[in-house]
This record gives sequence, structure tokens and C-alpha cells, in this order.
Amino acid sequence: MRTDGHVEGLLRELAPQVLGVLVRRHGQFEECEDAVQEALLAAALGWPTEGVPDNPRGWLITVASRRLTDQWRAVAARRRREESAAVRMPADELVTAGPDVGHPADRDDSLILLFLCCHPALSPASQVALTLRAVGGLTTAQIAAAFLVPEATMAQRISRAKQRIRMSDLPLRMPEPAEWDDRLRVVLHVLYLIFNEGYTATSGPQLERVELSAEAIRLTRAVHRLLPDDGEVAGLLALMLFTQARSPARTRPDGSLVPLAEQDRSRWNTASIDEARALIAGTLARSPVGPYQLQAAIAAVHADARHPEETDWPQILALYRLLEAISPSPTVRLNRAVAVAMVHGPRAGLDLLVMLDADGGLAGQHRLDAVRAHLLEMVGEVAAAGDAYRRAARRTTSLPEQRYLDDRAARLVAGSGTGVAQ
Repeated sequence: MRTDGHVEGLLRELAPQVLGVLVRRHGQFEECEDAVQEALLAAALGWPTEGVPDNPRGWLITVASRRLTDQWRAVAARRRREESAAVRMPADELVTAGPDVGHPADRDDSLILLFLCCHPALSPASQVALTLRAVGGLTTAQIAAAFLVPEATMAQRISRAKQRIRMSDLPLRMPEPAEWDDRLRVVLHVLYLIFNEGYTATSGPQLERVELSAEAIRLTRAVHRLLPDDGEVAGLLALMLFTQARSPARTRPDGSLVPLAEQDRSRWNTASIDEARALIAGTLARSPVGPYQLQAAIAAVHADARHPEETDWPQILALYRLLEAISPSPTVRLNRAVAVAMVHGPRAGLDLLVMLDADGGLAGQHRLDAVRAHLLEMVGEVAAAGDAYRRAARRTTSLPEQRYLDDRAARLVAGSGTGVAQ
């Protein structure tokens, strides 16, 4: 699908709103999603040359509704359903121009749709894929390319997710009060996974998949607009902005990885950092502290240091201890080990890695070996550090990380340099 930048951005923003209207009206997620995709395709082909309608949202609702009606008319067994839906349909919802006003067509169901795509009845992989498709507006081909799987495989994954929604008769509604916290936590986790895969791709030739990290930020902004007082939503958005701000300095012209300690911080995106600071300052003042807020606070400490040696590692260590207390995980413990090493020395960090080995939560993960290699390098155990770097390189499927880790091992043999990938 080829569109100019303005049309593409507008369609991506409107897609979940239009789908939400149709699903709320008809209750058939899979059929409605197909109809919306056809309407989006028609807009993508027509709007760049014919111009954007005065009411693009209403245009898409009308076209998608007609596509849906056409589908039902083509199947005689569904004629009764189509006629019943037509009876329920308020006349003021089918508009092609003028303001899209009134209830319920004017309601933005994007957040409700996001909750549906992230329903616990779906697997995490399905939640991510369906969110990118239905809420993010990415095509199946784009999602498949981002995760380096065949398009047919991704199509099957999305199809199974839609079937699960249909078979489970999952409603398009906000969670009940008792479910709210857990369901919002799932939504934020899905957005967090999408961002992380975009910022540091788990496999393939590129370090980043910009379309994924950008889409995660866009969707999190949308959730923040709908829930401006939720501290964890603001914290997640701040974390993404702090992290993405480093992107211009993360690679060299040849695409090779630049670790955090070696990055030219003058290239960091100051506008993103300033926005993230404002978000985290506001949320910490008025909301209970949660894991995304704490991770954003850690990222803020890194952003405050104009040079690596100015980093306030004792503050980072204190924040990691608090994060581990409220949201323990092997990854948090690994990051705390790095902070311990920077405050109390690499031997203290290596002692914590022994505990992580015993725990087994990071068994086979290249990041554990990479951190061990860095700390061994800091204490001068060159041979052991080289072995750990090479072991980490074998365990990652990201080509930029493989090259970086192999290069670290080779440079140790040559007797030069230190650094750890971030």
C-alpha cells in the first residue's frame, strides 16, 4: 500500500476508531476488521489523488459499513442478521461529510478495542499481532516482516486470534472494575513488548525496527490521552521516549552497535528527553509508584548525565532495588547487578551473577553472558571475558549484537577497549 505520509498517518489514527464503531454496532470482529481493511485500502488508493474528505472518519465508517453489508448480502444465511443490524443502525451514523457527531458514532472506542486485542484469552504472541493489525493499522505483511516470519504464518496467527474472539464471544466493552488493573497491565505489557522488539530487534540484520518502536509510542500516546491521570501509562510513555531518544547515537555509519557508555550524547533527542522528564515528574508527584515509572526514572538518571562518568549510579542502584521489591524478575536482577558493579565494584556484580546462574531464569540468554563478560573484563580476567563474549555472541540471533560481541572478544585478544551493549 503506497500513500503519502499525511494520508498514511491519518489512516493509521482512524483505523481503530472505525473498527471500534463497527464492532460495537455489529459484534462480529473478524468480519468488521476485514471490512475496515477494505475501506482503508480504498482510501489509500483514492485520497492521495482525489483529496481527503471533509469528514474522513465518517467516510471510512460509511464505506466499511457498506462493505460489511455487501458481505452479508452475499451469504443468504446471514440475511436476517444484516436486516437486524440495519434496523438497529441510527441514520446519523452513516455520514460522508460534516462533523461526525452524536452518540455512539462519535465515541472513540480505540482504548476498548485495545483491551479486546489484549484479552487474556489470547496468547501473548496473538495479542501483539492483533494489536498491531487492528489498533496499529499495520498490514499483515508489515507485521510479518517486522518479526521476520513468513506472511502466511503471521496471517494464520492473526486469523486464530480473531477466531478465538468469535468463539469466546468476547464483548467490546471496558473491563469490569475488578478486572481493570490486571487488564490495563496486560495492555501496557503488550505495548512494552512491541516497543522493545522495535528498539532492539531480537533477530535479523538490523539493530532496530523503527516502525515497531514508533507504533508503540503512537499507541501509548493514544492510551495516555484517554487516561491522562494514570501514572503507569505516563510512566511507560516516558520510558519509551527516554529510550528512543538515544536512537540516533546507537549505531555507527556502518550499522555497528555503539554501547551506552560510548555514545555521543549530544546526538540524543533532547525534545523527547524533555517531554519524558515532564511526564515522569508529573506522574511521580500524583500517582502510586509502579514499575514503568521506576524504569522511566532510571532512564531519566542516565539522561541527566552529560558524560558517562557523571552518571549517578548510587541513585540508579536505589531505584533498581525498589523496582525489584515491587516487580521482581531475572532481568531486573541482572540490571541491578550492573548497578551494583558500578557502585561497589565488578566483583560484587559478579557475585550477584552467580545467584542468577543458580536461579536459572536467564539460562541461555545472551545478555547474562554479555554482562558477565563486561564485568570480567573490568577485573582483568581477559581470557574468561573473551569466552563469555563469544558465548553471548553465539546465543543472540541479532546480527548487530553478534558482531559487537565477537568484536569485543577480538579486541580483548588485541588488548584494547571496554564497553557493554545497551
